[in-house]
Amino acid sequence: MAYLPPLLGNPTLPFKANADRRHHISKQRCRATNSAAYDAALRQRGSLTVWFTEEAIAAWKAEARTTRGGQPRYSDLAIATALTLRAVFRLALRQTEGLIGSVIALLGLDLAVPGHTTPSRRTETLEVPRSRPLRSAEPLHLLVDSTGLKLCGAGEWLLEKHGSKTRRAWRTLHLGTDANTGHIVAATLTGSDACDASQVGPLLDQVDGPVASFTADGAYDWDSVFDEVTARHPDAVVVVPPRANAVPSSTADTAPTQRDRHLRSIEEHGRIGWQAASG
Repeated sequence: MAYLPPLLGNPTLPFKANADRRHHISKQRCRATNSAAYDAALRQRGSLTVWFTEEAIAAWKAEARTTRGGQPRYSDLAIATALTLRAVFRLALRQTEGLIGSVIALLGLDLAVPGHTTPSRRTETLEVPRSRPLRSAEPLHLLVDSTGLKLCGAGEWLLEKHGSKTRRAWRTLHLGTDANTGHIVAATLTGSDACDASQVGPLLDQVDGPVASFTADGAYDWDSVFDEVTARHPDAVVVVPPRANAVPSSTADTAPTQRDRHLRSIEEHGRIGWQAASG
């Protein structure tokens, strides 16, 4: 292949001529100050401890049913234990049966092992109680974002195999997460045409207790978002990056809003400086 020199007056690399005016972000450095504790925590991730309480052993066998039909052999606790181990270790049903059998044998327990077909059949009707995570007394630091979900039908693999194209259906999942614990404290599911800012109110309605800060990306830079947060939590700090073409409000000089203060901080210290100050 012949070499073609660059044309005179045109740079070889794009944006090279504007390098001095481009925005540069310094490389982040991670300095571990607790190397011993961090190394011990990594080793602890591989530690495995499994035990059965006396209550679990007593409740392993299902109670006799009084209605018509076959008698269940395993309780909901036994099926939930099998499904939990399967989800944690990402095993198939037959591998889950082997894991439970080996654990019961190592512990020397006289318990029957559910076959791989039993958890698969009981999953449809199993009712698992979901306990909400314990909340601390401190105000919540809420992180809000959304993601798209594609709806797949039973014949989705045929479409991928034969290359045919159909109209895809999408849904949007809006999530509110506790910044300290990572637990999802609020969630809504809408159509793909729903705006992210329109779900701030429904998400805040699901939050119990006060909110110290509301953090989201630039898609939530709407006046309605600030109004929704302020109406429910007047003392909450709203951390939303303004758009590049954002302008202050008409009352920025007399009664500046949180968004006006963000714009003033970006004008004085730059966007990186605002990010460091706002967290």
